[in-house]
Amino acid sequence: QVQLVESGGGVVQAGGSLRLSCAASGRTFSSYTMGWFRQAPGKEREFVALINWSGDSTYSAASVRGRFTISRDNAKNTVFLQMNTLKPEDTAAYYCAADRQGGRSRLAAHYDYWGQGTQVTVSS
Repeated sequence: QVQLVESGGGVVQAGGSLRLSCAASGRTFSSYTMGWFRQAPGKEREFVALINWSGDSTYSAASVRGRFTISRDNAKNTVFLQMNTLKPEDTAAYYCAADRQGGRSRLAAHYDYWGQGTQVTVSS
């Protein structure tokens, strides 16, 4: 069992930056693919970015590519999402998730463990 706890959300003006963190419990964290998803009110949960177990392969959604960067520190059991040049449409609850199979899926259903989410609000 893996427990995930996100932090770092908040309110920021458009053009600003935030860094989200996701701390994981469990000795097998370093073998999992980790992903970030977001969900705005009234919308479906959408994929943001993923990173493979070693951190040398990442993939981001087109809507955030070039602005958001996913990274991980396996020694600290933590995955990060650096968000720059934030836009009002980035406003959402952000969730980290773990894929035990180590895949590269952008589908939420393929992830086994989820955090409780952290709210990001971008004002215009």
